[in-house]
Amino acid sequence: MDKNAVSFFTGNLILNLSIFAWAAAQVLKLFVVLITERRWDWRHILSSGGMPSSHSATVCACASSVAYLYGYTSPLFALAALLAIVVMYDAFNVRQETGKQARILNYMMEHWAQMKPEELFDRALKELVGHTPLQVFMGAVLGIAMGWGGAWFFTH
Repeated sequence: MDKNAVSFFTGNLILNLSIFAWAAAQVLKLFVVLITERRWDWRHILSSGGMPSSHSATVCACASSVAYLYGYTSPLFALAALLAIVVMYDAFNVRQETGKQARILNYMMEHWAQMKPEELFDRALKELVGHTPLQVFMGAVLGIAMGWGGAWFFTH
């Protein structure tokens, strides 16, 4: 494959690898749901939450490709690594708590007949918005593999 073949997409190898890592994680979610729940659910192709974490895959592909191309001591890697840490922390902690709150609110809506919550909310809240530690870790592994491997492939 021509080393410049990826330049048609954005013209930026790091951005391309990050986007491809996100896309790979989203496609993998379809197969994880197919295997674990025995159903094909196209909604997972663009949804957040689930296995693997596309948040982790995206930022880790960015950080690992920056590390490969510019080194671990570069200021660019420092920025990319800090961004990855913040995004993965948020994906696990903050977003997981949001999912717990959504489950509680959905339960209340289902059992609160006298208040008629369906008039307050037009649809159920999304419960799958955060990640477990395993989902974040697997997204990070996918992202690092795609970032490092893609940077190596397109520079050699």
